Parts: sequence; structure tokens; C-alpha cells
Amino acid sequence: MKTKTQVILLFLIIILFFLSCSVKSHHYRPVTVTPKRKVLELMGYAIQAGAFANVKNAVRLTISLRQRGLDSTYFKASDGLYKVRFGNYSSKEAAAKTAISLKSRGVIEEYYIIIPDEYAAAKQKQLGSDYLRDSLVRTAHDFIGVPYLWGGTSLEKGFDCSGLTMTVYRLNGLNLPRNSVKQYETGLPVENVQDLKKGDLVFFAMKDQNIVSHVGVYIGEGNFIHASSQGKAIRIDSLSTPCYFKGYMGGRTYLEFDQDS
Repeated sequence: MKTKTQVILLFLIIILFFLSCSVKSHHYRPVTVTPKRKVLELMGYAIQAGAFANVKNAVRLTISLRQRGLDSTYFKASDGLYKVRFGNYSSKEAAAKTAISLKSRGVIEEYYIIIPDEYAAAKQKQLGSDYLRDSLVRTAHDFIGVPYLWGGTSLEKGFDCSGLTMTVYRLNGLNLPRNSVKQYETGLPVENVQDLKKGDLVFFAMKDQNIVSHVGVYIGEGNFIHASSQGKAIRIDSLSTPCYFKGYMGGRTYLEFDQDS
């Protein structure tokens, strides 16, 4: 027969065992933490120049500005003309100073200063996140069929997928990084494909590699807009397409804001 002391000892051992298991289980439970910050900085003042019917003229101006160290891109505006936008200035005065200097040297002609309040991202708090998401998708759609240049100095250089996503976001007022890997690291993970929303980015590892090498803009219903490969047209594809299904690395959202900001 067990003594009273032995019974108490056995009871204490059992309690310690269960406490140990409980602590271990808690320690390894995955926890998702949402950063209490804006995921992306808002764009500042920018300069817009040109209004070209011929896309090649927009390309030439873009190249000329890049050769002067100005981060520029061109796009097709709602009026059907190709325009060039560049810069991310902290004040309207700084943007105007650059624009006036370029105009005096004959690099640009007429110009327009984009103020931060004009961006879709700046209107999100008043109009809701759906407004910004719809604007991102519309901007991505506008690039379908548009000859595009990024990173090169000739009309034949071709298209870069992360250049498209960066430009789509910056035209809407969000300063997305240039590189697809940085874009992947910056965003908040979207764990399930079913949870993707319009305007999120989708990432892929192509050619059986386990690193991000491709990115597109999710537009809903399992589809995304992207530059399929260098030199090819911007188009819509499905996430269920075998090569993209196989290489899918995950989605990222950049539209989550700290409620206190």
C-alpha cells in the first residue's frame, strides 16, 4: 500500500507533467502578428510631362529622364494619350524647381505637378479600400496592349514584371519597391488563395526554382495581370494555369493600415 507521502509525490509529478506539456504546446503554436504600421509609404509630389499620341515619343522622353538619374515611367492616360511621370518629392516647391530646370534645358515642355491628395491611396480613408483596389485593377488593365520599357535604354529592351507592379502602385500613390523579391518581403502574407482581394500581388517561382522571380496584379476570380516574360505583351492569366499553379509562392497585400495612423 502506498504511503500518504508517495501518493502526494505521484500527484505532484502528474501535475508537473501536464504543465510541461501545456507550456510546450503554447510555445510552438503559430501566431500571426499584423504590423502596426502602414505597409507602404504614400508617394509625395511628382512631375507629369508629355501628352503623346505615339508611344515611342513617350519612351524617348522616359529614356532621356532616366539618363539624367530621374526615376521615370510612362503610361496610357484615360484620354488615350501616353504621358510620363517621374519623381517623388517632399514638397511642391522641390518638384517645381526640378521641372523648371528641365524645361529651361529643353528636356520637357509643358508639365503638371501631381500632388499627393490626387492619388487614389490618399482618398482611401474617405472612399474605402474597395475604391483603391478598383483603381489598382483599372490601372493594371490600362497597361494591357501598351508597349512597355523598364531598365533598358532602347525600344526593343522589353518588359519587366516587377516594373509593371511598381508602376501600377506608384500611379495610385503607393511607393512599392522596384524588385519583385523586395515586393514579396514588404507585403503582408495572404495565406489562402481564396482570401486574395483585387489589387493584391501574386508571386511565383518560375523554372523550378524556390525563389520569387515573377509577380502580377490580382484582379479577382482567380486571374491576374502581368508581363508574362521579357519582351512579350502584358496580359491576363489564371492562377490555375499549370505553370503558375505549380510555381505559386503566395499572395501579398499592401493595403492594411494601422487604425491609429
